[in-house]
Amino acid sequence: MNSPVDTCRAVLERHSKSFALAARLLSKEEGEDVAVLYAWCRRADDTIDLPGVEAPRNALARLEHELDRVYAGEPQREPVLSAFQRLVKTKRIPEEYPRALLRGLAMDVAGVRYTTLEELLRYCFNVAGTVGLMSCHVFGLTDARALERAAHLGIAMQLTNVSRDVLEDSRNGRVYLPERLLSTRQAGSRAIRDALAKLLDAAEQYYRSADLGIRALPWRPALAVRAARLLYSAIGRRIRANGYDVLRGRTVVTGARKLMLVGCALVLALLELPARWFSRAAPAQLPTVRFSDVVRL
Repeated sequence: MNSPVDTCRAVLERHSKSFALAARLLSKEEGEDVAVLYAWCRRADDTIDLPGVEAPRNALARLEHELDRVYAGEPQREPVLSAFQRLVKTKRIPEEYPRALLRGLAMDVAGVRYTTLEELLRYCFNVAGTVGLMSCHVFGLTDARALERAAHLGIAMQLTNVSRDVLEDSRNGRVYLPERLLSTRQAGSRAIRDALAKLLDAAEQYYRSADLGIRALPWRPALAVRAARLLYSAIGRRIRANGYDVLRGRTVVTGARKLMLVGCALVLALLELPARWFSRAAPAQLPTVRFSDVVRL
Protein backbone atom coordinates (compact mmCIF):
# COMPACT_ATOMS: atom_id res chain seq x y z
CA MET A 1 0.00 0.00 0.00
CA ASN A 2 1.32 3.45 -0.90
CA SER A 3 2.09 5.86 1.92
CA PRO A 4 0.60 9.38 1.93
CA VAL A 5 3.98 10.71 0.76
CA ASP A 6 4.07 8.20 -2.10
CA THR A 7 0.66 9.44 -3.16
CA CYS A 8 1.93 13.01 -3.15
CA ARG A 9 5.02 12.15 -5.17
CA ALA A 10 2.82 10.48 -7.79
CA VAL A 11 0.75 13.68 -8.04
CA LEU A 12 3.88 15.76 -8.62
CA GLU A 13 5.29 13.40 -11.24
CA ARG A 14 1.97 13.25 -13.08
CA HIS A 15 1.11 16.93 -13.19
CA SER A 16 4.32 18.97 -13.39
CA LYS A 17 7.31 17.80 -15.38
CA SER A 18 9.28 20.98 -14.63
CA PHE A 19 8.76 20.92 -10.87
CA ALA A 20 9.33 17.17 -10.76
CA LEU A 21 12.64 17.62 -12.56
CA ALA A 22 13.72 20.37 -10.15
CA ALA A 23 12.64 18.29 -7.15
CA ARG A 24 15.07 15.53 -8.14
CA LEU A 25 17.90 17.89 -7.20
CA LEU A 26 16.78 17.85 -3.55
CA SER A 27 17.57 15.41 -0.78
CA LYS A 28 15.06 12.57 -0.27
CA GLU A 29 13.39 14.32 2.68
CA GLU A 30 13.27 17.71 0.95
CA GLY A 31 11.89 16.13 -2.21
CA GLU A 32 9.15 14.43 -0.22
CA ASP A 33 8.21 17.67 1.53
CA VAL A 34 8.03 19.54 -1.78
CA ALA A 35 5.85 16.78 -3.22
CA VAL A 36 3.47 17.06 -0.26
CA LEU A 37 3.21 20.84 -0.64
CA TYR A 38 2.65 20.55 -4.39
CA ALA A 39 0.05 17.80 -3.96
CA TRP A 40 -2.04 19.85 -1.52
CA CYS A 41 -1.92 22.90 -3.79
CA ARG A 42 -2.80 20.76 -6.80
CA ARG A 43 -5.63 19.07 -4.94
CA ALA A 44 -7.11 22.44 -3.98
CA ASP A 45 -6.82 23.74 -7.54
CA ASP A 46 -8.32 20.61 -9.10
CA THR A 47 -11.19 20.62 -6.61
CA ILE A 48 -12.26 23.98 -8.04
CA ASP A 49 -11.28 23.50 -11.70
CA LEU A 50 -12.15 19.92 -12.61
CA PRO A 51 -15.73 18.99 -13.51
CA GLY A 52 -17.57 17.19 -10.73
CA VAL A 53 -20.85 16.74 -8.96
CA GLU A 54 -20.00 19.48 -6.47
CA ALA A 55 -20.67 23.14 -7.24
CA PRO A 56 -17.47 25.24 -7.13
CA ARG A 57 -18.70 27.35 -4.21
CA ASN A 58 -19.51 24.22 -2.22
CA ALA A 59 -16.14 22.74 -3.13
CA LEU A 60 -14.41 25.90 -1.90
CA ALA A 61 -16.33 25.76 1.40
CA ARG A 62 -15.23 22.13 1.80
CA LEU A 63 -11.58 23.06 1.19
CA GLU A 64 -11.82 25.76 3.85
CA HIS A 65 -13.38 23.30 6.31
CA GLU A 66 -10.66 20.76 5.57
CA LEU A 67 -8.01 23.37 6.31
CA ASP A 68 -9.73 24.17 9.61
CA ARG A 69 -9.43 20.52 10.58
CA VAL A 70 -5.83 20.21 9.36
CA TYR A 71 -4.66 23.08 11.55
CA ALA A 72 -6.84 21.96 14.46
CA GLY A 73 -4.87 18.70 14.48
CA GLU A 74 -7.87 16.47 13.74
CA PRO A 75 -6.88 13.06 12.25
CA GLN A 76 -7.01 12.99 8.44
CA ARG A 77 -7.84 9.89 6.43
CA GLU A 78 -7.29 11.38 2.97
CA PRO A 79 -3.59 10.77 2.09
CA VAL A 80 -2.76 14.25 0.79
CA LEU A 81 -4.44 15.95 3.76
CA SER A 82 -2.68 13.60 6.18
CA ALA A 83 0.73 14.36 4.66
CA PHE A 84 0.01 18.09 4.49
CA GLN A 85 -1.04 18.15 8.13
CA ARG A 86 2.29 16.62 9.14
CA LEU A 87 4.15 19.11 6.96
CA VAL A 88 2.50 22.27 8.32
CA LYS A 89 3.09 21.07 11.86
CA THR A 90 6.73 20.03 11.52
CA LYS A 91 7.72 23.00 9.33
CA ARG A 92 5.56 25.54 11.20
CA ILE A 93 3.87 26.84 8.07
CA PRO A 94 1.62 29.78 9.00
CA GLU A 95 -2.06 29.09 8.36
CA GLU A 96 -2.31 32.47 6.62
CA TYR A 97 -0.50 31.11 3.55
CA PRO A 98 -2.82 28.23 2.60
CA ARG A 99 -5.74 30.48 3.58
CA ALA A 100 -4.53 33.09 1.09
CA LEU A 101 -4.22 30.42 -1.58
CA LEU A 102 -7.86 29.51 -1.03
CA ARG A 103 -8.75 33.21 -1.30
CA GLY A 104 -7.09 33.17 -4.71
CA LEU A 105 -9.20 30.17 -5.73
CA ALA A 106 -12.26 32.04 -4.47
CA MET A 107 -11.41 34.77 -6.97
CA ASP A 108 -11.61 32.12 -9.71
CA VAL A 109 -14.92 30.83 -8.38
CA ALA A 110 -16.32 34.37 -8.36
CA GLY A 111 -15.18 34.91 -11.94
CA VAL A 112 -13.16 37.98 -11.06
CA ARG A 113 -12.03 40.08 -14.04
CA TYR A 114 -8.94 42.25 -13.61
CA THR A 115 -8.79 45.91 -14.50
CA THR A 116 -5.26 46.74 -13.33
CA LEU A 117 -1.97 44.91 -13.05
CA GLU A 118 -2.06 45.35 -9.26
CA GLU A 119 -5.34 43.43 -9.09
CA LEU A 120 -3.78 40.57 -11.05
CA LEU A 121 -0.67 40.67 -8.86
CA ARG A 122 -2.86 40.17 -5.78
CA TYR A 123 -4.30 37.06 -7.39
CA CYS A 124 -0.79 35.85 -8.32
CA PHE A 125 0.39 36.41 -4.74
CA ASN A 126 -2.52 34.41 -3.37
CA VAL A 127 -2.20 31.37 -5.62
CA ALA A 128 1.58 31.29 -6.17
CA GLY A 129 3.46 33.82 -4.03
CA THR A 130 2.18 32.00 -0.97
CA VAL A 131 3.60 28.74 -2.34
CA GLY A 132 7.02 30.41 -2.43
CA LEU A 133 6.53 31.53 1.17
CA MET A 134 5.48 28.05 2.31
CA SER A 135 8.51 26.64 0.52
CA CYS A 136 10.76 28.87 2.66
CA HIS A 137 9.53 27.02 5.73
CA VAL A 138 9.94 23.66 4.02
CA PHE A 139 13.54 24.44 3.07
CA GLY A 140 14.61 26.03 6.35
CA LEU A 141 15.24 29.58 5.17
CA THR A 142 17.41 31.41 7.72
CA ASP A 143 17.19 34.98 6.40
CA ALA A 144 13.77 36.57 6.85
CA ARG A 145 14.77 39.34 4.44
CA ALA A 146 14.60 36.83 1.58
CA LEU A 147 10.91 36.08 2.11
CA GLU A 148 9.90 38.92 -0.19
CA ARG A 149 12.09 37.44 -2.93
CA ALA A 150 10.43 34.04 -2.53
CA ALA A 151 7.00 35.57 -2.98
CA HIS A 152 8.29 37.41 -6.04
CA LEU A 153 9.35 34.12 -7.63
CA GLY A 154 5.87 32.70 -7.18
CA ILE A 155 4.33 35.84 -8.67
CA ALA A 156 6.70 35.70 -11.65
CA MET A 157 5.84 32.06 -12.31
CA GLN A 158 2.12 32.77 -12.15
CA LEU A 159 2.44 35.70 -14.54
CA THR A 160 4.21 33.26 -16.87
CA ASN A 161 1.33 30.80 -16.46
CA VAL A 162 -1.21 33.50 -17.24
CA SER A 163 0.71 34.45 -20.38
CA ARG A 164 1.06 30.84 -21.55
CA ASP A 165 -2.53 29.77 -20.85
CA VAL A 166 -4.55 32.58 -22.45
CA LEU A 167 -6.24 30.23 -24.91
CA GLU A 168 -6.95 27.48 -22.39
CA ASP A 169 -8.26 29.95 -19.81
CA SER A 170 -10.56 31.63 -22.32
CA ARG A 171 -12.08 28.27 -23.17
CA ASN A 172 -12.83 27.84 -19.46
CA GLY A 173 -14.46 31.25 -19.29
CA ARG A 174 -11.59 32.96 -17.47
CA VAL A 175 -9.81 36.15 -18.44
CA TYR A 176 -6.73 37.18 -16.49
CA LEU A 177 -5.29 39.84 -18.79
CA PRO A 178 -5.88 43.23 -17.06
CA GLU A 179 -8.11 45.49 -19.11
CA ARG A 180 -5.75 48.46 -18.78
CA LEU A 181 -2.92 46.47 -20.36
CA LEU A 182 -4.93 45.81 -23.48
CA SER A 183 -4.03 48.53 -25.95
CA THR A 184 -6.97 50.69 -26.99
CA ARG A 185 -5.18 51.37 -30.27
CA GLN A 186 -5.09 47.72 -31.27
CA ALA A 187 -7.73 45.03 -31.66
CA GLY A 188 -8.00 41.30 -31.28
CA SER A 189 -4.80 39.26 -31.21
CA ARG A 190 -2.57 42.34 -31.54
CA ALA A 191 -4.03 43.81 -28.33
CA ILE A 192 -3.45 40.49 -26.57
CA ARG A 193 0.17 40.44 -27.75
CA ASP A 194 0.73 43.96 -26.39
CA ALA A 195 -0.70 42.90 -23.02
CA LEU A 196 1.43 39.76 -22.94
CA ALA A 197 4.58 41.77 -23.60
CA LYS A 198 3.76 43.93 -20.57
CA LEU A 199 2.97 40.93 -18.38
CA LEU A 200 6.20 39.17 -19.29
CA ASP A 201 8.15 42.38 -18.66
CA ALA A 202 6.64 42.44 -15.16
CA ALA A 203 7.42 38.75 -14.70
CA GLU A 204 11.05 39.36 -15.64
CA GLN A 205 11.34 42.07 -12.98
CA TYR A 206 10.05 39.65 -10.36
CA TYR A 207 12.36 36.87 -11.57
CA ARG A 208 15.34 39.20 -11.19
CA SER A 209 14.21 40.15 -7.70
CA ALA A 210 13.83 36.48 -6.79
CA ASP A 211 17.40 35.78 -7.94
CA LEU A 212 18.68 38.01 -5.14
CA GLY A 213 17.11 35.77 -2.51
CA ILE A 214 17.98 32.30 -3.75
CA ARG A 215 21.39 32.30 -2.06
CA ALA A 216 19.65 32.61 1.32
CA LEU A 217 18.41 29.04 0.91
CA PRO A 218 20.52 25.99 1.80
CA TRP A 219 22.64 24.83 -1.14
CA ARG A 220 20.51 21.98 -2.54
CA PRO A 221 17.17 23.81 -2.21
CA ALA A 222 18.83 26.84 -3.83
CA LEU A 223 19.92 24.63 -6.74
CA ALA A 224 16.40 23.21 -7.16
CA VAL A 225 14.70 26.60 -6.89
CA ARG A 226 17.10 28.16 -9.39
CA ALA A 227 16.44 25.28 -11.79
CA ALA A 228 12.69 25.78 -11.45
CA ARG A 229 13.15 29.51 -12.01
CA LEU A 230 15.15 28.95 -15.20
CA LEU A 231 12.70 26.35 -16.50
CA TYR A 232 9.73 28.65 -15.98
CA SER A 233 11.29 31.83 -17.30
CA ALA A 234 12.27 29.88 -20.42
CA ILE A 235 8.54 29.55 -21.15
CA GLY A 236 8.28 33.33 -21.22
CA ARG A 237 11.24 33.58 -23.56
CA ARG A 238 9.63 31.06 -25.90
CA ILE A 239 6.43 33.09 -25.90
CA ARG A 240 8.43 36.18 -26.88
CA ALA A 241 10.33 34.27 -29.56
CA ASN A 242 7.00 33.09 -31.02
CA GLY A 243 5.78 36.67 -31.33
CA TYR A 244 3.42 36.34 -28.33
CA ASP A 245 1.17 34.15 -30.48
CA VAL A 246 -0.28 32.08 -27.61
CA LEU A 247 -3.60 31.67 -29.41
CA ARG A 248 -2.04 28.94 -31.56
CA GLY A 249 -1.60 26.63 -28.57
CA ARG A 250 0.32 26.02 -25.36
CA THR A 251 3.99 27.04 -25.38
CA VAL A 252 6.39 24.32 -24.22
CA VAL A 253 10.12 23.99 -23.58
CA THR A 254 11.79 20.92 -25.09
CA GLY A 255 13.31 18.18 -22.93
CA ALA A 256 16.80 18.92 -24.23
CA ARG A 257 16.40 22.61 -23.37
CA LYS A 258 15.22 21.70 -19.87
CA LEU A 259 18.30 19.56 -19.25
CA MET A 260 20.55 22.38 -20.44
CA LEU A 261 18.84 24.82 -18.05
CA VAL A 262 19.26 22.41 -15.13
CA GLY A 263 22.94 22.25 -16.06
CA CYS A 264 23.11 26.06 -15.98
CA ALA A 265 21.53 26.04 -12.52
CA LEU A 266 24.17 23.58 -11.33
CA VAL A 267 27.01 25.71 -12.69
CA LEU A 268 25.63 28.82 -10.98
CA ALA A 269 25.21 26.90 -7.72
CA LEU A 270 28.82 25.73 -7.84
CA LEU A 271 30.11 29.23 -8.57
CA GLU A 272 28.40 30.65 -5.50
CA LEU A 273 29.86 28.05 -3.11
CA PRO A 274 32.84 30.23 -2.02
CA ALA A 275 30.50 33.09 -1.10
CA ARG A 276 28.37 30.69 0.96
CA TRP A 277 31.33 29.84 3.16
CA PHE A 278 31.47 33.45 4.36
CA SER A 279 27.76 34.24 4.59
CA ARG A 280 26.16 31.65 6.84
CA ALA A 281 23.19 33.18 8.59
CA ALA A 282 21.85 32.14 11.97
CA PRO A 283 18.38 30.55 12.03
CA ALA A 284 15.61 33.13 12.19
CA GLN A 285 12.00 33.16 13.26
CA LEU A 286 10.21 33.85 10.00
CA PRO A 287 7.44 36.47 10.09
CA THR A 288 4.18 35.99 8.24
CA VAL A 289 4.25 37.96 4.99
CA ARG A 290 1.22 39.44 3.23
CA PHE A 291 0.57 40.94 -0.20
CA SER A 292 1.16 44.51 0.95
CA ASP A 293 4.61 43.48 2.23
CA VAL A 294 5.90 42.25 -1.11
CA VAL A 295 4.12 44.20 -3.88
CA ARG A 296 4.66 47.93 -4.14
CA LEU A 297 3.64 49.63 -7.36
